[in-house]
Amino acid sequence: MFGPGGPLSPAVGGFRPRKSQTEMAKAIANAIAEQSTLIAEAGTGTGKTFAYLVPALLWGGKTIVSTGTKNLQDQLFLRDIPTVRAALQAPVSVALLKGRGNYVCHYHLERTLQNGRMTSREDVGHLREISRFLKMTSSGDKAELARVPENALIWNLVTSTRDNCMGAECQYYQDCFVMKARKEAQQADVVVVNHHLFFADVALKDTGVAELLPSANTIIFDEAHQLPDTATLFFGDTFSTSQVLELCRDVLAEGLSHARDGADWGKTVTVVEKAARDLRLTFPQDIVRLSLPQIAPSSEFFPALETLKDELDGLIAVLDKQAERAETLEQCRVRATELAQQLRDWKFDPKAKVAKGEEAVFWVEAYTSSLQLHKTPLSIAPIFNGQREGVPRSWIFTSATLAVKNDFKHFAEQMGLAGEPARTWPSPFNYEQQGILYVPTGLPDPNSMGYTDAVLDAALPVIEASGGRAFLLCTTLRAVKRAAERLRDEFEKRGLPYPLFVQGDKGRTELLDQFRKSGNGVLIGSQSFWEGVDVRGEALSLVIIDKLPFAPPDDPVLAARIEVMEKQGMNGFMHHTLPEAIINLKQGAGRLIRDEGDRGVLMLCDPRVISKPYGRRIWQSLPPFKRTREAAEVIAFFQGEAAAPEST
Repeated sequence: MFGPGGPLSPAVGGFRPRKSQTEMAKAIANAIAEQSTLIAEAGTGTGKTFAYLVPALLWGGKTIVSTGTKNLQDQLFLRDIPTVRAALQAPVSVALLKGRGNYVCHYHLERTLQNGRMTSREDVGHLREISRFLKMTSSGDKAELARVPENALIWNLVTSTRDNCMGAECQYYQDCFVMKARKEAQQADVVVVNHHLFFADVALKDTGVAELLPSANTIIFDEAHQLPDTATLFFGDTFSTSQVLELCRDVLAEGLSHARDGADWGKTVTVVEKAARDLRLTFPQDIVRLSLPQIAPSSEFFPALETLKDELDGLIAVLDKQAERAETLEQCRVRATELAQQLRDWKFDPKAKVAKGEEAVFWVEAYTSSLQLHKTPLSIAPIFNGQREGVPRSWIFTSATLAVKNDFKHFAEQMGLAGEPARTWPSPFNYEQQGILYVPTGLPDPNSMGYTDAVLDAALPVIEASGGRAFLLCTTLRAVKRAAERLRDEFEKRGLPYPLFVQGDKGRTELLDQFRKSGNGVLIGSQSFWEGVDVRGEALSLVIIDKLPFAPPDDPVLAARIEVMEKQGMNGFMHHTLPEAIINLKQGAGRLIRDEGDRGVLMLCDPRVISKPYGRRIWQSLPPFKRTREAAEVIAFFQGEAAAPEST
């Protein structure tokens, strides 16, 4: 299949046999045949997508492929799977399944058209586009409607949630896009989902994945390094004030439609909305993450929480009396009761005995306009192991970054996969010839004041030498903001013609497209640009990383996990914090060389790589670039590149 005369050659432009790709495909085929588990790390450029798709499509049976983001899902469904299917002439059917928030809901669209309160002229225009789209689309997937931005607020009014979906009672049930997508997924041989959907289903049984699992004989997680975080998110329980505000919006609409004389609906919901907003306002800062024990007992938070519970009970009392007048009001009553129960459950008793595997962290997260109360499991391993028990099937976990210096222990322990076979296939790229890893001298401690400016002082001569064509990857949004201000000034002062692209100014896809087209741009981004970003060729020749990506020390879940490790006699930093940072750093470093013809410089600014004893582990986990601490060597590299004849 992967040989020079094989079927993939004519189907894929520029396809060349790669030993590591073939070996990986064999190992995956073997795991599928034996219904066993495999952890598979494949260096950048191995071609891991084809390495798992070929055996999965040839072996038959039902395969679920889960990937990190909706963008990657679309790429697999629209490009990669059709290519492999055509090359192998495999008679398999393929379906794409996303969360219900991605599909237009007939019922909610109609209700919004009738009595939606539009907050802006933009919303009115978007709504018109969506109703036109509804008449033409066969999938109802909002990704097909490029004219309305994916994050436009109007989508919340025209899609359903698990709470407000009418299910089989809905008059549009026969035409429902969510149901149609689920039915197609049940009948398909290969189903493409994303990690959020997969784990949301484990927790909520609401996304259609639960019905697929019993018949699947192969489950493949691509970008598997994201699984511990995603699973933690969904195996916990989250209550949000925005759920309360959505409930109030629906109660008002349904109360006025079906029981106008039953209550003063406006007054009934206003007191609940106020209590939800007041709860958010007990934290004056914009973004807060605190564990329950960290909140001062004298804080206004606790009385505000009690007030919200009381007001929610008042709303339930009104709904109890009116619910029988309409199915939709009964549904609102059920939602209100569930939210009230969640609020009652969110309490931590330090004296209570908790069964092993059920330990949890209670914490609060405040955003600009909402507050979330989380209950997060300390370890997801026992829950995920419960998922994997039962029918024997093959589980494949693959990514470019799962190991720390060829050791998979960290990932395997987090996912409850200790003892399962794990293998690494090296990248086919010649890193020593293709790039340089540069750690500048003389930088201050990363926690010192003015550190970002010191990074930019060191980076500016290198950005000039590379002629732009750079990513500056920061670990905080504050650093992104400071770097953008400073580079804007410096480029203007020095007359440098490099267009600047800053995370947050536009959507990620748009920024990347413009960066590629510019040919000499400088893109400044934080976490969302460290992974899943593919810029090949000369448009990206320099990746600057400001700091080692250690998790913020104030993360309540991380703090609790480390406390437990230390009680067990382990070193929380060496066993958890450092491996996490290395896996993250490998992702960032992986942005540079994406092709056999790519050349470039990875500039890692954090002096701890050299000064700290753990620096060695970091060095050894990064690609084997030629290494230097001399700026002159880096500038000569770019000058040599510019002087090289075109044909090379």
